Amino acid sequence: MFGYNRDLMNLVIYLFINTLAVLTGTYLLRGVHVDGVKTALIVAIVIALLNTIVKPILVILTLPITVLTLGLFLLVINAALILLAAKLVDGFRVDSFWWALAFSILVSLVGSVLQSLL
Repeated sequence: MFGYNRDLMNLVIYLFINTLAVLTGTYLLRGVHVDGVKTALIVAIVIALLNTIVKPILVILTLPITVLTLGLFLLVINAALILLAAKLVDGFRVDSFWWALAFSILVSLVGSVLQSLL
């Protein structure tokens, strides 16, 4: 019973951190637009779902090119997932692939820093 509550609390903290990371990325990058905090929370949830479900499939399918590029192709996969999230969520817009790439890197960095603070 206590494990369930702890898992739920960890999920809430994870989504809160990712929402803050999305808002930070939106604030710092002029090519990424989020309508509000509610939309940022939805974006964080969609990105988490895409990273859980779609990303492992893409990583396996692109394994040869990922090995050839020494893992740099994973950045392309992350940017593609951000663009997919932009298509799925109303109120979230990314102007180009390069903004999606910068946004994915920034969200990862901000999320890591915030996670290390807790």
